[in-house]
Amino acid sequence: MKRRDALKNSAAVLGLLLAAGVLPQAAHAAYNKAAFDAKTMAEVMKAMGASAPVESKDVTLTAPDIAENGAVVPIGASTTLPNVKQLLILVEKNPNTMVAAFTVNDALEPNFLTRSKLGQSSDVYAVAITNDGKAFFAKKEVKVTLGGCGG
Repeated sequence: MKRRDALKNSAAVLGLLLAAGVLPQAAHAAYNKAAFDAKTMAEVMKAMGASAPVESKDVTLTAPDIAENGAVVPIGASTTLPNVKQLLILVEKNPNTMVAAFTVNDALEPNFLTRSKLGQSSDVYAVAITNDGKAFFAKKEVKVTLGGCGG
């Protein structure tokens, strides 16, 4: 099963559990289908209700310069900005731009690490969205030697 198919199936199961009243409404609110289906960074920002992002030294992106296997690329995102509500990881040339979205509150340190597929060499972004809808990013180009999407 492909990762995207698993995510879609998971969303369907969550929908059924929510409709059955097994899950609280807040669990469903965390998934933003329009943002995960977006094909460009601008579409992601619009779906997230954020302004166009500006580069910031307060947002940090950790990723390898060269990924030997695009199927499992470690990517980290963190920020020192105050009042951050979400931290996103975006891959510009993936079929769906948004790879991960982390909801942040005062009890959480905005510092996350995940793994992603990169089908080809691409710019990778860490985007921090503040409570007032402003977006800030850090960017890094990651070169892929072996594609992650069937390569």
